[in-house]
Order: sequence, then C-alpha cells, then structure tokens
Amino acid sequence: MIAMSRSTAKTNGGTTSKQPQQQQQQTLHHPYYTSNSGIPSYSSSSTSSSNSSATLASTANENEPGDFLIGYGAFGVIWAVTDPRTSRRVALKKMPNVFQSVVAARRAFREIKMLCTFRHDNILQAVDILQPPSQIDLFNEVYILTELMQIDLHKIIVSQQPLSIDHCKVFLYQILRGLKFLHSAGVIHRDLKPGNLLVNSDCLLKICDFGLARTEELDKTKCMTQEVVTQYYRAPELLLGAHHYSYAIDVWSVGCIFAELLGRRILFQASSPLKQLDLIINLLGSPPLDEIATACDGAKSYIVSKTWRAAKINMLYSLSKNVTHDAAQLLLRMLTWDPRKRITIQQALENNYIHEGRIRYHSCMCRCCFSTPTGRQYTVNLEPVRGFRYDDSDENFCSMRQAKEYMHKLLTEFSQANTVPLRLNHDSPLYKTFATSQVAQAHELPPSPVAWDKL
Repeated sequence: MIAMSRSTAKTNGGTTSKQPQQQQQQTLHHPYYTSNSGIPSYSSSSTSSSNSSATLASTANENEPGDFLIGYGAFGVIWAVTDPRTSRRVALKKMPNVFQSVVAARRAFREIKMLCTFRHDNILQAVDILQPPSQIDLFNEVYILTELMQIDLHKIIVSQQPLSIDHCKVFLYQILRGLKFLHSAGVIHRDLKPGNLLVNSDCLLKICDFGLARTEELDKTKCMTQEVVTQYYRAPELLLGAHHYSYAIDVWSVGCIFAELLGRRILFQASSPLKQLDLIINLLGSPPLDEIATACDGAKSYIVSKTWRAAKINMLYSLSKNVTHDAAQLLLRMLTWDPRKRITIQQALENNYIHEGRIRYHSCMCRCCFSTPTGRQYTVNLEPVRGFRYDDSDENFCSMRQAKEYMHKLLTEFSQANTVPLRLNHDSPLYKTFATSQVAQAHELPPSPVAWDKL
C-alpha cells in the first residue's frame, strides 16, 4: 500500500542527487490481500540504502504478508503494511480529520512530534512519514509509519493466554519505565489503557497513542479539559470535575491496568461516569471532603448526598490468586482518592513488588544491557529520563492556515531526513478500502465527563 519515491535517493558519497523524471516515482506492486489469520514474523532490519531498496522493490514475492486493518479510534485508522525499502512490516496510521478544527490539528501535531522525537524502548516511535503534497491547499490528511507490534494488552487480557505473576510484574515494570520517561519530559499521557499498550510475543511492551497527551500545566489557575482518559481508567478527580490535574491521573490509570492484569477483568466498568464513581466508592469507601478538594461544587454535593460507605479493600484479594499482599498494597497506593497522596511513578518503581519485573526485563529483554562471556553487563541507569522538558511552544497556532503550515513544515522536515521518501501506492488492490476508512464515530467513543453544573 506504500511505495517509494527515488527523487531524493542518496548517492554512494552520502549526498542527494536528482533522478530523471521517469525514475522519480517508482511504485512497488505487491499482491496485497486482506489477512487476519495469525501474527506475521516481523523483520527488525533497519533502513537500507537506496540501492538495496530498489532490489527489494523489484523482488517482492507472493509469500509476503498482506496489508490488513489493525484498528481505529477517534483520531486515526491503523493498517499493517510492508515498507518497500526494507520489506519490514510497519504500522501505517492515517489521520483523516486533522484539520477539522484548530484543536484537532494541535492534538495531531503534538502526537506526531512526540512519536518523532521520543526515543525510549517502552515508547512507540515513528519510523517515517509519508511526504505531504507540495501545495498546502491540497494538504488534508496525514500518514505516519510506526513500529509494528504484534498485539495490544487488552487482547491479551481477554484471551485464554495464561498470565502469571511474572507476566504481570514485567508488564507493569515496562509501563512504569516508559511513563517515567514521559513524565520526566513534562508530558501527561492522559489516555492510558490496555488498548494503548502494545506488546510483542517476547513480552516487550510499548506505550502508544499520544493523541490526548499534553505537557504539564504549571499554572494551577488555568483550566484543563476533562475530555480525557477512557472512562474505565479515569481518575476520580476527573470524574469529579477538577479543572486542574497532574501526572497523578496517569498513575490512577496504571493502577486500573494493574488490577486488570491481575484479575483479567476491568476493575471499574460502568455504563456512565456517575456509575463509575459509585464503583470507586464501593471499593475505596466514601472520600473525606479534604481528599476531593479539587472537585467542583456539584460533585462535592453529590458525594455528600450519598450514604457513607466503608472501604472494602478485601475485594482486591478476590480478583485472582495472583493478588499477593504486596500487590494489593501497591494497588492501593495507586488507587487513592487524593492525587496528592497517590504514589508517583518513581515511588512505584522503587516498590519491592516491581523488583522481579526489573530483573527479568534487564536480564534478557532490554537493549540497554548486554551479555558478555563473563556475564550480563548492566547499564548504570536502568530507568532513564529525558533530561529536558518537551517543548510545546510551536503548538500555538491559532488559525487553520497556520495549523497547515506548521504541520506541513514538521512532516516535510522529518520525511526529508530519510534516505528514500515514501508515498501511497494507488495501484494497490486495497488502496480504495484504505482511502475510505474513517475514524471511530461519536457513538463508538467512551462517554463524556459528567456535566456537574447541569445536575
């Protein structure tokens, strides 16, 4: 479904040269077919030179895995495709509604920039970007290539695949490790859930989907949107209408995911935000007013009007036999009403329960440590941080024209950094299906937060 353009192919000397017009657009014809059976074997090869790419383009064979739809959400549609330069399987994300509004454009810009700039083993990375049209007026959609992972954590949880305590620990460790990097860059993910955690058969995990991510708001007097986090993983301060929140909302989401890994079912699964709040009260008990200080007046009145309930912490042990005392205690430190008292990512990483997950990850899964004839050589910094804050100063466009100009510049700069640019292959049998695929409709999205001022 994607093809390469050789107009900027590198010469042997490392410089770029213009190719004759008839060679500028070379299309790779793959015998594409829709396939949902099994998980293909993915190559880990890196980007090759233009000469080897040309060879791959001319020797595509019928045994290659076909393109197929992976999934879709509010901001994009994702397909599994083959990179014609390397024959590597990658994910192609189509973002068709980028310029519906300035807010949508800003979110798309932020996600693409994060995918292109963050470099961490537990965070999904961009592989390439399809070149945008040269004329900005024709620029309406964005196509980005990322690493292709085999499955998401939600599918594993609902499957018959056995999940041991060791699985839970190594998955939880990687989630925390990736989040530590994000938080060190000043970024709140704001949509952590099993479906946004991608996993390979070797248990390597990567955090994805930064469509709702944003930098921490340092000015506590500024209002932040509550239209974030899928309802089941939404922190109580969001459910209670808080106008300002912190990294702690990500920690709550991790707690919900951790409980789901242990129990193989969603911890707080309700049909509406109000019922979601009731489920939290059923487990954690009624909160004192000082622990919901950031709640709006309507939410506080609702809590006060409810019959007081005591916490039922023992319910955690009924999730599964995998819930040990240490697991339950860590869960309770993540699932705390007051975000100020909630455990931080760094504190969670220092918890004894995480230690075995850290050992397993760095003993055989990570790329930061390596084996030698004398034994395993461990890096000094097992959980690296970014070291400097993510710069969002270039997101301040205020018109659609500005949004297109900023986005076009970002995509052009990134795509030109690669050896052989890519374009869509309009001759692919699946191109029409891909071109007409759309994002999730409104009725397919999770419920919005409670409008407390209208109750």
